[in-house]
Amino acid sequence: MAQSRRFFWYELSTGDREAAEAFYGRVAGWTTQPGMVFDRPYSWFLAGGAPVGGVMEAEAETPAGQPRGFIGSILVDDVDAVAARVAALGGTVRLPARDVPGMVRFAGLADPQGAAFGVFQPIGDCPPPDTGTPVAMRWHELHAADPEAAFAFYAGLFGWEKGEALDMGPMGTYQILTADGVPFGAVMRRPEAGKPPFWLFYIGVDDIHAAAARVSEAGGTVLNGPMEVPGGSHIVQALDPQGVLFALNGPAA
Repeated sequence: MAQSRRFFWYELSTGDREAAEAFYGRVAGWTTQPGMVFDRPYSWFLAGGAPVGGVMEAEAETPAGQPRGFIGSILVDDVDAVAARVAALGGTVRLPARDVPGMVRFAGLADPQGAAFGVFQPIGDCPPPDTGTPVAMRWHELHAADPEAAFAFYAGLFGWEKGEALDMGPMGTYQILTADGVPFGAVMRRPEAGKPPFWLFYIGVDDIHAAAARVSEAGGTVLNGPMEVPGGSHIVQALDPQGVLFALNGPAA
């Protein structure tokens, strides 16, 4: 199996797992499948019947290696080798590689500027994800302290390339990221000075205005949008009822 170089799994650590399940079910149309991982309740998020991520309740005192919010993971051939490479490139191994027996091997990592991400590989009888199926998240946006250094890190790790660069005026450059020539995200300078770098994930929706209304109706807070972005799609940035930052991407029906 060739390394995918793209995000394929999105795990939410939250203060109220059941409330999060209900919220994203209403806003994004995701369903959930309950289960247990490491003797803790864990629910799988399903989009169109296919697993795309998971949600777990954060412990009262969240360990440094387990930030709250969405963490995106990238499908790789060898989790241990990638984790070692991250450390060599100046990043951090937040959670050392371990197995979910019969399912996946994973590690929690952070780039040199502190943005968290993960890597995973199927093990045992677990089939690899269907890379031909559209993922639940349509866009992946890295808010970095130093965008050029951040790009160099991920390019060295996964071979990502630069696509189009969009001039945002005083906000700097919005650098599109591609893998195998396919745009999947971007890196930009974080707009709030002093805020730690982070990845922001955009959930795909069919009608941006209807989805924005559902955010408010379900107890979330719309921060920005709906607004049109280059290419003709529209976005919303919001907080869920537990204060997790997320975003939406879709057409204006």
